[in-house]
Amino acid sequence: MLILKEVKNKILAGALISRDEALEICEAPLTELCTEANEIREHFCGNAFDICTIINGKSGKCSENCKYCAQSSFYHTTVENYPLLDTDAIVEQAKYNEDRGVLRYSIVTSGKRLSDNEINLMYDIIRAILETSNIAVCTSFGLLEEAQYAKLKAAGITRVHNNLETSRRNFPNVCTTHTYDDKITAIRAAQRAGLNVCSGGIMGLGESMEDRIDMVLELRGLGVRSIPVNMLNPIPGTPYEDNELLTSEEMCRIVAVFRFLVPNASIRLAGGRGLLADKGRRCFLSGANAAISGDMLTTEGITIEQDMKMLDELGYKAVLWDV
Repeated sequence: MLILKEVKNKILAGALISRDEALEICEAPLTELCTEANEIREHFCGNAFDICTIINGKSGKCSENCKYCAQSSFYHTTVENYPLLDTDAIVEQAKYNEDRGVLRYSIVTSGKRLSDNEINLMYDIIRAILETSNIAVCTSFGLLEEAQYAKLKAAGITRVHNNLETSRRNFPNVCTTHTYDDKITAIRAAQRAGLNVCSGGIMGLGESMEDRIDMVLELRGLGVRSIPVNMLNPIPGTPYEDNELLTSEEMCRIVAVFRFLVPNASIRLAGGRGLLADKGRRCFLSGANAAISGDMLTTEGITIEQDMKMLDELGYKAVLWDV
């Protein structure tokens, strides 16, 4: 398909493609699309692979009504509920991950945002991690304000996570207890505090390819270069429990198009990867170059050992990539 090579060459020359161009390449044969996307990834990122792990630092009883989430208080699921984990539990897990070659560790908490008191507790926990290990720490604490992000930066983190989840158009179909602009406000607050931002979305919420492209264009405009790509794991008890699973081919097409849109980004396979028969191997040859390893927040993931073996087989090298 001639348009693929033309667009790829434009990107390799340093240009960014438009929404219309992204929509056009979506129709390309999958093998060709993935091959060209992988070439773009190799050109801009080499064999660098950003692998991280997460810990569910506070679980359940969330005030928000995100329709995909097992931790929302609006839905009846079997998720475990507990307050902030103590310092020892979070530090122990950080050391466990570091010993297995993981370079970045993210603490994730349920709820719209942590309180100032909880931020103070997390400050001490982050300091304890960094004083006892060399692993980098990322946090996902909801819709914080700039002063709270500044406190976390002072503790020693360099990156925070806050997913847009989907496009502006589709967001009200997913959540109504906060807005798309609330998300963007929090992202910009983190950036003003001097932090890098990791932000992406969930595929399989009923969105179109246009929605996916618009989400990435929003992130590109915000300067975000760490983009998690989650695949919906339909949780019983949530409104999306009957959503159809995406296929490996659909996920490959998504990450390939994303690579065309953000050629120098860390495109991270995240939640739902374990549902793919190959655990994402094809996607890592289609433009993706990062992953969350180990268990997810409320679902089982892929072991660090399995992922490290896969990275070695694919010729990747785990690096700490702060973008």
